Amino acid sequence: MRMRWSVSFAIAGIIFVAAPAYGGYQVPPKAIAEIVDAPPTPWVYFSPDRRTMLIAEVPNLPSIEEVAQPELRLAGLRINPTTNDRARMRYAKGFSFRSVDGDVERPVTGLPSDVGIRSMQFSPNGRSIAFVVSRKDRLEAWTADVQSGVARRLLSRPVNGVYGAPLSWMPDSRSLLVKALPDGRAAIPAEPAVPSGPIIQENIGKKAAARTYQDLLKNAHDEQMFEHVATSEALIVSLDGKVTSLGIRGIIAQLSPSPNGAYVLSRVIHRPFSYLVPVSRFPVRIDVRDRVGKVVATVAELPLAEDVPIGFASARLGPRSVSWRADAPAQLYWVEARDGGDPKKQVDVRDQVISWNAPFDGPRVDVIGLGDRFSGITWGDDGVAFVSSWWWKNRNEKTWVINPSDPQVKPQLLWDRSWEDRYNDPGSPVMTPTATGRSVMIVAGNGEDIYLRGQGASPEGNRPFLDRMNIRSRTVTRLWRSEAPHYESMSAFLDVDGGKIITRRESKTEPPNYFIRDLANGNLKQMTRFPNPTPQFAGVQKEMIRYQRDDGVKLNGTLYLPDGYDATKGPLPVLMWAYPQEFKSADAAGQVTDSPHRFVRASLYGALPWLTQGFAVLDDPSLPIIGENDEEPNDTYVKQLVAGAQAAVDELVRRGVGDRDRMAIGGHSYGAFMTANLLAHCDLFSAGIARSGAYNRTLTPFGFQSEERTFWESPEIYFEMSPFMHVDDINEPILLIHGEADNNSGTFPMQSERFYNALKGHGATAKLVMLPHESHGYRARESVLHMLYEMNAWLEKYVKSVPTTSQPSSTPPKPEDRL
Repeated sequence: MRMRWSVSFAIAGIIFVAAPAYGGYQVPPKAIAEIVDAPPTPWVYFSPDRRTMLIAEVPNLPSIEEVAQPELRLAGLRINPTTNDRARMRYAKGFSFRSVDGDVERPVTGLPSDVGIRSMQFSPNGRSIAFVVSRKDRLEAWTADVQSGVARRLLSRPVNGVYGAPLSWMPDSRSLLVKALPDGRAAIPAEPAVPSGPIIQENIGKKAAARTYQDLLKNAHDEQMFEHVATSEALIVSLDGKVTSLGIRGIIAQLSPSPNGAYVLSRVIHRPFSYLVPVSRFPVRIDVRDRVGKVVATVAELPLAEDVPIGFASARLGPRSVSWRADAPAQLYWVEARDGGDPKKQVDVRDQVISWNAPFDGPRVDVIGLGDRFSGITWGDDGVAFVSSWWWKNRNEKTWVINPSDPQVKPQLLWDRSWEDRYNDPGSPVMTPTATGRSVMIVAGNGEDIYLRGQGASPEGNRPFLDRMNIRSRTVTRLWRSEAPHYESMSAFLDVDGGKIITRRESKTEPPNYFIRDLANGNLKQMTRFPNPTPQFAGVQKEMIRYQRDDGVKLNGTLYLPDGYDATKGPLPVLMWAYPQEFKSADAAGQVTDSPHRFVRASLYGALPWLTQGFAVLDDPSLPIIGENDEEPNDTYVKQLVAGAQAAVDELVRRGVGDRDRMAIGGHSYGAFMTANLLAHCDLFSAGIARSGAYNRTLTPFGFQSEERTFWESPEIYFEMSPFMHVDDINEPILLIHGEADNNSGTFPMQSERFYNALKGHGATAKLVMLPHESHGYRARESVLHMLYEMNAWLEKYVKSVPTTSQPSSTPPKPEDRL
């Protein structure tokens, strides 16, 4: 009875929210609606030789009709059964080529009208581009010649985009690996009208804890459907139309050619499937094949992995991250756990990196044993590569220098640091494409020097940089750093020897565009001239502010004020939009992680649109949740959350820009969880807006966000952090918005439905808006406009219109509080 009652109540809640009495989809004020239709900035790609730009035209938001197209939800995937592609993909609608040092764009011709384009990739020699075209009923492989700009269909058979890349270039630039729909494909399996029996799952004494996943397989028909839509045939298709089958027919997760083109690495998923975990945990066979599809060697046959420990540093048993060494003709590498994949075990070597050379009939060689969990390899040349590891408990990452050609050479520790410490981040190696289409580090100075680029986090904000480092001496030479009043980041080297780089440069009032920078003299040449998509925000005042929590933790945020505002006009209503973060270091938690010089563009999903309605906006204020040493951050989540919010409110009031009586708090996902908790545990805000959140942590009992402990290990933490458990303390108006097809782990639509029912049952002022066909992020133009309409109406009624007793502040901000 209880289950039947709660389900019908939830359904009633949905019907109530979507009832015709509300008049269907609504539109916010014109000033906000115009932001929705502002032209998106084009996508830009550079050819391997950095001589050609591909500029892709991006459409605005799709219609609800498009978003509402049928989709399958299988094995953790969302699938469009009509096109046999992933559902909810973002496509370009056209593109053009342009020389990096020229001004004339060459539009690509020969494309069908009204299509979507994705998976654009230059050939290794940069003369062609391959891409996927989504038509009304199929997915197709296409190519275009860079010089002529003429596009043509590569293959008459449809391709399969359901799982893994649908196509990739062979190293010779004359052919591609393609995952096509099988010839003679059977009709889509019909769902039986009458079940053949119950659905049974059984466990006999084996631990198989799993975090909360969405869209899992549920029955035998789901299994048949998944196998039907995910099955592909592997082909090699040349640019002149020759088709060679590799003889692989199945659920192909990966097809990757060796750098010399002699072999193909394949990963093929097979039964038995699982109703507990997604496709990434299904059984998989990993093989090396030759160019006609013959199996040369089998790397591994991995079983179903339902029993992987749930800790963040847990790992699947057997080979992981199997890939080709980028700078060698045909050498595989991978990593295997030596601790059973269990981070709780105490061992000297957790992960072992292994290599295996063609022709794959010799021994597998141990390259380096890691005391922490493997995170990746960055290849350079025969004498240098970087191997990185990480460990969650202490937020530590290490980078080792190895000699990939001689495993007997002892690895050297290059960096040993906390990834939370962004001020001392050395950056990451600058990469360059090889002639075979792989990426390797730029190695200079007789094999001893590399280039590093990074965000350059600092107390004055992010200042991206380019360095040159000698690996042997560890000496670092700064070649360039972004300077105020611009924010400029390196995209790629244009000419290493000539000291020229491609950068993306912007300021508060100048939209991002691409430039060529001469490192020797600082000269700039502008390559693109993308216009300001929202000129109405040109006069917005932006400032990064600093303040501190009552326990001394340093905080910061970005304050936006409407065009034309000055302090004589008195304090404004405020919308604070936030997302808390966990830290193991109070010092790291107080670091500045943005730039005051970034372009002001109003995201449809944030708070900036309300600058047009007379609100002050505090965007992304620091709300760190800190647990140093043996303490976990969430041990004092509520206390720290409220303290951070109190500090932000007090600072805005002290500056005279924020009205203490008219403050709103809002957030999306974990920010929605934060919003509900703040309304439950303090009286700082007049109202709250919570989108796509989770409010009852007992529904995610095997961990959530950065919490590794289970509900049974720490029930008091789950209870204290769940606003559902404190719903009787919420006495401020709260607007709940949720996509009714949310597929994010843990944020089931039921979370908002049950939270709303609890609020209503306790007499709270609350509203629940369920957006049809929307997932965790909202895509349809009608949905986004309606979301903005609901938010604006809520803010107008419960924040802006609230009577105030606030007076202008007489305490101006101190210079040290500005960035």
